Amino acid sequence: MLQSLLLALYPLLQKDFSLSFVQIGLITLTYQVTASMLQPLIGYYTDKYPKPWSLPIGMGFTLCGLVLLTFASNYPQVLVAAALVGCGSSVFHPESSRVARMASGGRHGLAQSLFQVGEILAVQWDRCWRH
Repeated sequence: MLQSLLLALYPLLQKDFSLSFVQIGLITLTYQVTASMLQPLIGYYTDKYPKPWSLPIGMGFTLCGLVLLTFASNYPQVLVAAALVGCGSSVFHPESSRVARMASGGRHGLAQSLFQVGEILAVQWDRCWRH
């Protein structure tokens, strides 16, 4: 839910920093590159060397990104904050997926499905709650 907060802040960021659509797109690109492009690399590494402590580390990156976003006074700080939130996602998800599999009791597909549905429901709940 916290990662979707970045998207919800676009209108406020646009107003506060007088951003163009290109600059807002760069925020999205920064977030997506760090979240989506790093995740397979981190997943590959953690498959070989499981790191259970990466769950709180990933959440810590996201927290640092959101705190920096709160206090950002210029556009480059907003980009760094977006990158931190993306890094948090890329560190958190491979390990959390592994934990869901371990908790599956042999029903790996069901566990992964419930894990993903839980994330989707959390994002939808967040969107409904804000409106």
